[in-house]
Amino acid sequence: MKTKRPDHAASQGRSVSMEDHLERIQQLVALKGYARVADIAQSLGRSRPAVSNMVRRLAGRGFVNYEKYRGLTLTPEGRAVAEHVKARDRTLTALLELLGLSPETVEEEVEAIEHHLRPETLKVLSRLVQFWQSHRSQLQAFLDYCRRH
Repeated sequence: MKTKRPDHAASQGRSVSMEDHLERIQQLVALKGYARVADIAQSLGRSRPAVSNMVRRLAGRGFVNYEKYRGLTLTPEGRAVAEHVKARDRTLTALLELLGLSPETVEEEVEAIEHHLRPETLKVLSRLVQFWQSHRSQLQAFLDYCRRH
């Protein structure tokens, strides 16, 4: 019987929700210079109290600078996590787009698997994306193979 492997985020002491919040905070900070609980809640489709609780947890873990009733920003550690999540998202998005999947499928699949990849796996997938981007004929040969089988 195969045991379920925990997701990579959890193995790093972070939940999937924490990573999603950090990624969204980084996006908002890039746009506006800060993020507010209301903005985060709206963009993630979550309630303000749920986001407030998560922000307090993130602040307690040293990922965000948070002052009640003011905007929040990421700490250097929070930015590092958010950058890692963003890079992982870019790699998976590029890979699935190269494979010709629809934008809807790409978005759903990236969200479903991005938090469960180990760094070693992500590194290999990133190399595959780079290889296929610079060797388009190899990518085309693989796509042709897929169409035939």
